[in-house]
Amino acid sequence: MKLIEYRPSAHLRPFVKAYRLIESKEGVTNRVLPNTSFALAFRLRGRLSYVQAGGNRELPTAVFSGLRRSARLIRYAPHTSTLVVLFTATGISAFFREPLHALFEKSVALEDLLPATEIACVEEQLAESKASEQGIQVIERFLLSRLQCQSPDVLVTEAIRRIAAEKGNVRIKTLAKQLYISQDAFEKRFRNVVGTSPKRWSGIIRMQTVVREISTAGLLDIALDNGYFDQAHFNKDFKRFTGLSPTEFSRPAAFW
Repeated sequence: MKLIEYRPSAHLRPFVKAYRLIESKEGVTNRVLPNTSFALAFRLRGRLSYVQAGGNRELPTAVFSGLRRSARLIRYAPHTSTLVVLFTATGISAFFREPLHALFEKSVALEDLLPATEIACVEEQLAESKASEQGIQVIERFLLSRLQCQSPDVLVTEAIRRIAAEKGNVRIKTLAKQLYISQDAFEKRFRNVVGTSPKRWSGIIRMQTVVREISTAGLLDIALDNGYFDQAHFNKDFKRFTGLSPTEFSRPAAFW
């Protein structure tokens, strides 16, 4: 599997984290761990499928994925190429006014959210692109046409910074108080901007920290350092996040 990452233009940088071109010459199954980015994927050629217990589910040409707290397996057929837009934590709400929290743990066809004619126009231009840079220009024009604000939410951005600084180990009530906003108003504002509650967001950050540290420290130390005082709770959260138990886990060759 080949992955090439591109930076967005300066105007889109507050809202878009990166573009990723993912190419698979041979068929491969990729373990995707939860992260803090909504993703918009355009399949340029080949086939993509979710690997599920009841059988593989083929994905549409353009698919929009919400935040998740559980791992998933994606099967890339041979000679598959996909262009993925990864949004910043506060960037997604600048393009979509739908209730983003309703997409938690879900991936939907982009045509469920946007007019089919608009999507078809983008896909046609992508098909005509002769280089990946041209494809990214197509995506950037599409995103700029949908951009509905000029700057991310300052309060939510600061909340995200503080959650990251504490590695997800925060009390939402205390955080809201520090930001001089009621807890109810804070949770609603955070959910509308980010696409999930601050509690769930903190949980994702906490497990990302655990995964980064697992190769450098003992499991008990990692669990305690990240606020877990119950081994069974830690094991359950870890397996949901990675699809593997802590003792089974080793960083796969292909996951992002």
